[in-house]
Amino acid sequence: VEFPVIQFRPSDLKRGTNGWRRLCKRVREACETFGCFEVVYEKISAKVREETLELMKELTEVPVERKQKNISPLPYYGWVGPCNQVSLLYEGFGLGDASNYDSVKTFAQLMWPDGHPPFCNTVHTMATQIES
Repeated sequence: VEFPVIQFRPSDLKRGTNGWRRLCKRVREACETFGCFEVVYEKISAKVREETLELMKELTEVPVERKQKNISPLPYYGWVGPCNQVSLLYEGFGLGDASNYDSVKTFAQLMWPDGHPPFCNTVHTMATQIES
């Protein structure tokens, strides 16, 4: 399955503009049709984007017992496993403050015994690039 790729341009992120409305429509359609989409944001390098996608594949392969350790009192901030209401293919992982390296490291230590340093570095890099 190929998911929609949606480019987020700074000019389209200004609420109320025509670009904003077009972007919102594309996001809504992607979510309604596929349940997800890939974001292309010019501040994030292609290398970091590709590495992140590969790491997300690894994350989905983590045993369920470990995923269930990612809990939060906030709705949808912990692990959300496959469910009939959404999709049996859906999984969500809440990762609090990804621009804080320690937060990413704490999450990674729940998922992988070794803390998966490449995961930590890549996710933290992506988060800081998004924030800049």
